[in-house]
Amino acid sequence: MDKKHHQKVPAEQKAQSAVQPEVIVEQDEPKPDIAAELADANEKYLRLYADFENFRKKVVKDKEELVKYANESLVFELLTVIDNLEMALKHARDKANAETVDPLVTGVDNTLRGLSRMLEKFGLAAIDAAGQAFDPAYHHAMSQVERDDLENGMVVEELRKGYQFKDKVLRPSLVSVSKKTE
Repeated sequence: MDKKHHQKVPAEQKAQSAVQPEVIVEQDEPKPDIAAELADANEKYLRLYADFENFRKKVVKDKEELVKYANESLVFELLTVIDNLEMALKHARDKANAETVDPLVTGVDNTLRGLSRMLEKFGLAAIDAAGQAFDPAYHHAMSQVERDDLENGMVVEELRKGYQFKDKVLRPSLVSVSKKTE
């Protein structure tokens, strides 16, 4: 080898010559379809708006129902008081003579009627059961009674009065239901 060709190359030049500059070739990225993005965003907005409207309507409905049935638990608890007053009157009338009317019985009767009228103003109504066709939405059958004079499935006797609060059954009537003899 020839010494001429072996000249010392400074270190800086070696480093520069060893590292070739990279050529970055920019590729054309596909341009986003703005119309498609806008349509997608609009669809998401419409769905979100519809979800919000449904939620708002549900909250309004729940609030109206809460206000409508706010007294339901109080009225339900008062049914026991009504039952007790009715039983007391029934027993007092069974024992009393028709000629003698106990003032206490009269007072209890007046109290019961006043309480019933007041609760009716707030939406409580007794369910009419005796002599009606059995309806499981309003009646709870406790027994069957064989009767030839009635059709099958008629309420023979009301064992406990049922009540409806506004448009909702608060307590079904406990009844005996007729059954034809075989």
